[in-house]
Amino acid sequence: MRRLTSHAAGGPETLVLDDAPDPVAGADEVLVRVAACSINYPDSLIIEDKYQYKPERPFAPGCEISGVIEAVGAGVTALKPGDRVMAMTGWGGLADRIVVPAGHAWTIPDAMPFDHGASFIMTYGTAYHALVQRAAAKPGETLLVLGAAGGVGLAAVEIGAALGLRVLAGVSSEAKLRVAKDHGAADGFVYPRGPFDKDGKRALASQVKAICPEGIDMVIDPVGGELTEAAVRGLSWGGRLLIVGFPAGIAAIPANLLLLKGASAVGVFFGHFTEVEPEVNAANMAALLDLYSAGKLRPLVSARYPLERGGDAIAALSDPATHGKIVVEMA
Repeated sequence: MRRLTSHAAGGPETLVLDDAPDPVAGADEVLVRVAACSINYPDSLIIEDKYQYKPERPFAPGCEISGVIEAVGAGVTALKPGDRVMAMTGWGGLADRIVVPAGHAWTIPDAMPFDHGASFIMTYGTAYHALVQRAAAKPGETLLVLGAAGGVGLAAVEIGAALGLRVLAGVSSEAKLRVAKDHGAADGFVYPRGPFDKDGKRALASQVKAICPEGIDMVIDPVGGELTEAAVRGLSWGGRLLIVGFPAGIAAIPANLLLLKGASAVGVFFGHFTEVEPEVNAANMAALLDLYSAGKLRPLVSARYPLERGGDAIAALSDPATHGKIVVEMA
C-alpha cells in the first residue's frame, strides 16, 4: 500500500510517500480501504512530536478517515466487508489501507459522500461533546464560537443552531463571517489579528461584549491566545468557557474574572472522552448522524488534495484563508 510517512520529527515538508505491506485485520479489528482522510490540527502536531500521543516511527499521520471495509477480524459481528464507514484512527489515515478497532468505525448513510464521512467524527464529535456533556447547553442560550469558520468552529455553529442556541461567530475575516452565517450563525464579528498591546486587548474585549451586551452563556474556543481572555470578559454570570485547542497559543486566564462572573473554564478533550466514555460517544454519534440525515449538518470541504500532496494539505491548515475542512482523497 502507499502511505505518506513521517520518518523523523518535522513539518509537513518532511513527509515521504512510500510503500508498506498491506495491514491485516486482527481480532476485533477491521481493514478499511481508505477513500478519504481529513486533515486536522493534531496532524500538524503529531509529525513534530508535539501531540499528546507519539507513535513509533515510521508512521503516517491522519486521524480521521472514511472508506469501505475489505475484511474483518475474529469477533467482529456488527460490521462486514463492503460496509461504508467512517473511523477515528489516531494516526495512519494518510494511506491506501488501514486497520482500526471495530469500535472506532461507524457505518455511514448511503447518501453521505466519503469526503463528508472523513470530515465528520472529530469536528462534530468534539463540538457535540462540548455543548451537550461539558456545557449542558439549553435551548435559548447564547453561544459564541471563536474560529467559527474552521473545522470545529463551523461544526459548533451548525450543532448550536440545531440545538436551539443563539449562535454568534467570531472570525478573522468578512469572508469567514459570511461562511459562518450561511451555516447558522445569527450574528458575529471580525476580530483583528494579534499580537495585541494593552489597548488592543481592551478593544478586543469590547468587541466581544458589544456582540452580546447582556452576556454570553457559552464560548467554544478552538483558537486560544489573547482571544480567550476577551471571550471570558464577555461571559454572563455562570457562563462556561469550553477550551478546545490552542493554535494561537495557550492562554493565561485571569482567575479573578472567573470568580467575579461565577464562570467555569471547562476542558474538552474529545479523543480521551471516546476512550473513557465509549457508550456516551456512541449515543452522540447516533444523534449526529440523525442530524446529518435530517439535513441540519453539512461538512464544508473547502479543499481537496491527492495523497502525494498530503503534506501540502497539512501545511494549508496554517493559511489564514483556510476555512471548513481539508480532505486528502486516495486514488
